[in-house]
Formats: sequence, C-alpha cells, structure tokens
Amino acid sequence: MKFAAWRGPRAILWATAGVATLGFLIALEIAARRYTGQPGPLTNQAREVIFPPKPGPLYAGLALMMVVLTWRQRFIAAGAAIGIDIVFVVVRWAVGVEVPEDHFFGNGALWVMLGCAVIAVTRRTGAERVLLLKGVGLGLLLVAGRKAGDTWLLITSKTRPMVLDPYVATADHALGNPSWVAGRILRATAPIGTHVLDLVYAQLAVAAIVVALYQLRRVAVERRFPRHHLVRTFLVIGLVGPAIYMIFPVVGPIFTYGPGTSGTGGLQWAVADLWPHTPPPLTAPHPVLYDDITPRNCMPSLHTAWATAIFIHSRKGPRLLRFAGAFWLTATLGATLGFGYHYGVDLIAGVVFTLTIETALRSLDRGWDRSGLQLVAYGTTVFAALLVSYRYLPVEMAEHPWVFGPLLVLAMTSVIYGYVRTTKLWEPKAAPVPQPEPQPELA
Repeated sequence: MKFAAWRGPRAILWATAGVATLGFLIALEIAARRYTGQPGPLTNQAREVIFPPKPGPLYAGLALMMVVLTWRQRFIAAGAAIGIDIVFVVVRWAVGVEVPEDHFFGNGALWVMLGCAVIAVTRRTGAERVLLLKGVGLGLLLVAGRKAGDTWLLITSKTRPMVLDPYVATADHALGNPSWVAGRILRATAPIGTHVLDLVYAQLAVAAIVVALYQLRRVAVERRFPRHHLVRTFLVIGLVGPAIYMIFPVVGPIFTYGPGTSGTGGLQWAVADLWPHTPPPLTAPHPVLYDDITPRNCMPSLHTAWATAIFIHSRKGPRLLRFAGAFWLTATLGATLGFGYHYGVDLIAGVVFTLTIETALRSLDRGWDRSGLQLVAYGTTVFAALLVSYRYLPVEMAEHPWVFGPLLVLAMTSVIYGYVRTTKLWEPKAAPVPQPEPQPELA
C-alpha cells in the first residue's frame, strides 16, 4: 500500500518524536512571549521565509538534508538555493530595504528544504518518501534547534536575575582557578593565540557539520541513515542543556569578575574587576544580581559538551578527521577558559553531561541493557553530585584543594573510563573464520 512504509514500531517512534518536538517548540514559543515579550523559535523561523534571516545554520541544514539526494539533485538544490537568495538580495536592494551585512543569505536554503518536503509528500512514495522526509526533518531540526537555543538563552536572562557565579568561582579554587591562568596565557600569546582560538570557538558548528557529513556520506547510496550520528547528540545537548541553566544560572568570569565582552561598560554589574590577573577572594559566596541581557549559559559548558561530542564521533574517521576532532576539543577548552566564558568546574560538568547523553542515545539505538542503564544512571548521579557540591560545598572545596581538586578530576575520569569500557563491549566482535577439518589420507 501507499502508506505501508509508515506502519510498524519505528514509524510510531518517529511520529511520537515528531509530535514531542513540535509540542516542545510550541511550549517554548508560549514561554518566550510570556516571559520576554519576544517571539519564539516558531515565529522567528517562519519570518525567515520572507524576511532577512539572522546568521544561523540555514545552509548547514540544507547540507544535511542533501545527504539523501543524488549528486545531480544536490547540484540542483544548491543552485536553486543560491538563485533564490540572489533574487531576494536584488529585490531588497531595489526597494531600499536595509539589511545587516551578515543577514543577506539563507532564505534560499529554507525555501529549498520546504520545497523538498512538498515534493516528498506529493511526488514520492514508500521508502523514498520516508527517506526524503527524514532528510528534510534533519535539516529543519538543526535550524529549529538553533532557534530554540537562542530562545532558551533569552528566557534565562529574563527569568533568572540572580546568578550563582560566586559559588562556582569559589569552588573553582579547588582546580587552581584555571580560567584566570588561561586568560593570562592567552593574553601573553596575543594576537595570534586569540585569533586562532576565537576562530575555533566561533566556528564550532562548521566542525560539527564536517564530522556529520562524513558520518552521513553513504545515506544516498544505502538509502538509510546510520543508527547513530553526531547531529542527534548535538540537538539533544542543545535542547536539554539550557534547562540546566534555569536550575544553575551562571554568566561566567569575564562578566562577574571582569568588564564583560563589550568593554568597561560591563563593570557596572561585575562584583569586582579581577579577571584574569587576580583570583577572586575566598569568602562565603552568595547570589548576586546581574542584568537581564546576558544569558546564564555557563553550567554546564555546552561548548565543551559539543566539542567533546565532535571528538567522540571523529574517532571512527580517517586520520585527518581524528586529528581535527582532537584539535577542536583542545582549542575549545582553551578558548572557553582563556576568554573568560567559563570556569574550570563548568568544563568538568560539560564532559560528564555529554558522555551521559551519548550513552543514552547509543543505548536507545541498540536496545537498553544492563551496562547502558548503569552508565546512564552513574553519569546522571555524578553530574547531579557536581552541581550539588558546587552549590553547597564551595567553601570546603576551596579550603581543601588537594582533596577536592583530584576528586573532581577523578569523578570526570571515572565517567570517561566507564564510557570507553562500555562502548568497547558494544563493538561487534569479529567471528573467527572456520577452518576446514583435515581430510584423512587415503592409504
């Protein structure tokens, strides 16, 4: 039958996931309008069908969608997207619409993805329809994930006026205040070091798309997606992570103990002008009031989480991709600390957060077993323990750095070891080649 491909447990799972995602986006739309007075992700995405798009992953979403197309179809889709963008630019220029310099392109990519969805429904049947709709869904989900993340950050800044930076900064004494150390090192290596790390930090999405396209390179040939790939981990991190920001609002060292990212104007909200030359004093912490613009997006460090996911998923690639994944993780850690965006304890929480999510997604694909359940439960417990200790034991951690510093590193290392050990057990074992039995010699 025409819709037979939609039947069965996997179809029900996909339908449920789609409904849940749509419900989440609608709820986020309502929350954005209620708490910030601004439109949410659905409205912002709908606007970009016509209006100038904000800088974002529209063409990255198109690239992901095109993994289900043949090479001829890819050239047609890319050409159509670029052509539509040129038409939009010319029309806006002709009618005198002022457009920021980084808002020129993107409408074409969105139009092509929506057009492919229409083609899938009206011109495709069976497995081909499902595959094309999955490709379109993956591309649009990446774009929607970015919009949802931006909305989450805006909500955190409007609904969490008090931040917990003094608690995290105090707990960071257990690690030797790595953000202050990295900040001084980065300034000593300026301008080369700052330019390189700024490029790596800003282009994290590009590295993710490269790894994802490598993992999905055979979709058009095999006519199916791999069971697990980087995009899924990225999306889950981006959707779940900001919920932790609501529980543990933190803005970062450069904002709380420095001038912010816009110069000395940020000092009006800072506790003191200390970063990166003078570590914060060891005093009893308390929540502090901060502005209603800066996102509370430090705990956990999602840049660390995403870079860790890139590193994990690049391990199965060629040597150049493995090297790039390791470089991106190392440089991202240096950037998050050196630019004063995160504390050291944020990074530890980010690693544990990622490995727990990655284990859950892999277990969901291969079927839950005892090892998967145990590791997810352990990672969740460690992550919760980290947050509780940062909030309620920061002074004790700072007063006994030689005890709590190694404990923090050991907690993270134990989750890393558990992940490596568990995933190795999940690797398919090569079956031994049966040897022919020796034939008896004839007399």
